[in-house]
Amino acid sequence: MRSILVLADRSPATDVRLQTALSLARQTGGHVTVLVDTPVTRYMTMDPQGGAFVATDALNNAIAQDDSLAAQFAERLAAEDVPCDVLRSEDEPVDALCSAARLADVTVLTRSAALCGDIALSSRTPVLVVQDDAPLQFPLAKAVVAWDGGDEAALAMRSAVPLLQGCASVQVLTVKEKPGGFPATEALRYLSRHGIHAELTELARTGSIEITLAEAVARSGADLMVMGAYGKSRMREFLFGGVTRHFLEESREPALLLVH
Repeated sequence: MRSILVLADRSPATDVRLQTALSLARQTGGHVTVLVDTPVTRYMTMDPQGGAFVATDALNNAIAQDDSLAAQFAERLAAEDVPCDVLRSEDEPVDALCSAARLADVTVLTRSAALCGDIALSSRTPVLVVQDDAPLQFPLAKAVVAWDGGDEAALAMRSAVPLLQGCASVQVLTVKEKPGGFPATEALRYLSRHGIHAELTELARTGSIEITLAEAVARSGADLMVMGAYGKSRMREFLFGGVTRHFLEESREPALLLVH
């Protein structure tokens, strides 16, 4: 993961995102791109006849403030030991991030950004979701991979290889739906080919799959959980709950790598 995209704004969590991205870039020899976005459409209104009006003064003021913010980030990052650049956009945040992520290897967000699920669904780029108050440091100490044998889980695991290399402890977690279920040995073989020694833990289901996984992740003390995002439809997860929704909304730890 050598091309690392970070959403930057005036929230305190921006520093956490930046520190996470810089730490990852140092491990992988990567480059950090900081995106500062000014959504122009938020300064537009429509009348009943279909006409559009722009709050020109407010828009120009917002653009000027964000241009200044981008310059501050550029000055700050120039002192870092990692190559960086700053990108400006005037699209809606999800569109801006998805566009900028087309040639990125990972997008770094924090939970408070409230865009994580949308970006994971809309972008083809893995999303690294970290806590608002604690940057993720690399190399990792402990990581877990949630494995159900599906396409999303397989893509997430493949995408996570650069993050897992050098990790002291990697555990593959799979919930046994019934006796004789898929043991995830192929996942272990795949990781071993990349020099990652992982241990397999098969979990007996106790209640919902998300609760079973959450309890195992808590016991593991992992810094990062790798998981496929929205293996079920997002509407189904909204109505009935699901693994992705649980770990984004209900569980505060650990950091997540999401891939759909």
